[in-house]
Amino acid sequence: MRILWPFLWGVLIVFVCPVDGMSLEPSEIMIIANRQSPEGVRLAHYYAQQRGIPQTHLLLVNLSTKETCGRDEYNQRIAVPVRDCLMAVKPPRRIRCIVLVYGIPLRVRSAKRDDAKTLGDLKARQQLLQKRIENQGEKDTPDYLTIAEELESIRSQLKVARDTVASVDSELALVKWADAPVGGWIENPFYIGFRERPETVAREDVLMVSRLDGPTPASVRRIIDDTIATEKQGLVGSAYFDARWPIDSSAMQSGYKLYDRSIHEAAKQVQKHRNLPVHLDQSPALFQPGQCPDAALYCGWYSLANYVDAFKWQKGAIGYHIASSECTTLKKKNSQVWCKRMIEEGVCATVGPVAEPYVQAFPMPEVFFGFLSEGILSLAECYMVSLPFLSWKMVLIGDPLYHPF
Repeated sequence: MRILWPFLWGVLIVFVCPVDGMSLEPSEIMIIANRQSPEGVRLAHYYAQQRGIPQTHLLLVNLSTKETCGRDEYNQRIAVPVRDCLMAVKPPRRIRCIVLVYGIPLRVRSAKRDDAKTLGDLKARQQLLQKRIENQGEKDTPDYLTIAEELESIRSQLKVARDTVASVDSELALVKWADAPVGGWIENPFYIGFRERPETVAREDVLMVSRLDGPTPASVRRIIDDTIATEKQGLVGSAYFDARWPIDSSAMQSGYKLYDRSIHEAAKQVQKHRNLPVHLDQSPALFQPGQCPDAALYCGWYSLANYVDAFKWQKGAIGYHIASSECTTLKKKNSQVWCKRMIEEGVCATVGPVAEPYVQAFPMPEVFFGFLSEGILSLAECYMVSLPFLSWKMVLIGDPLYHPF
């Protein structure tokens, strides 16, 4: 995918903003807290008060405070009450964003699929390709290579389609679509990279979802307070981008090379829009302890579930680490996953998956940081236009209204 940056503002209002062209407003937010978490309920009221969100937009649900819930529990105790509450808000179309607060589970446990047709179609195509490839004589012919490439793609699609573990957040993005399939990802119609594709789901049926969560209630309150304080003066500090290789301009790229290149491009976008020192590392080694003072923005990879304490985070800092396990927990005491540790060390917003997402499911760095540094969209809107898939693994932690610049 190649991002055509000058073109993006033209499609921005169509893709993200409501018909009046305004950015996300407090009146368009619904807050969800868990009755079984008194600290979460208090934080929900505090956030609503600080941001001027109507108290009628606060929904209290009743469910387990564990980080994982079952599919039935999600459906009956989260999805159904949310749909009912959306219909009660007048006019319902004005709710564009859901905020989940400390005490709401992170993930929905695996369940039996209800979309057998998709699996059946993929399996049938796989069998057909397998027979065709067995009948090919020469293995280096263009026909053989084309069939082999499609067969590998089908195998990847089958792996994704069988996967029914999802983040609560990503499922709620499609809560209006009551009959959405269970298992596999669904293309996000707001993602800039899919702007020329037919929509899998109508944009009016998609909600932005963010989470005010962390290891402790105090860390969540700190996120709220630091966010509001930073907006008054603007985010200051340095931007750090940790690629693994020099930029690769070749047409054919793996998912890893595509995202590595996007980290390079993200650094360029921040340098273009903001008067911040930008540090781009393009060597295989990660930033090491002490190398990232005054960190305001960060994107890098790949240290799996092993936070590297390279950063002195500025108040209001935003960043994420591209690796497969970085939001599997926010509560386990000794866990070193990046989302948890970054919050403990002082960031205000981060992104991570609750289970293996595959690299192409992460927000595209150049889009996320490009719009963020441009200063027009809120945090949740920057996330939505940069996120390829819904009903999948990803979580955004932070105040959706946050405008750091």
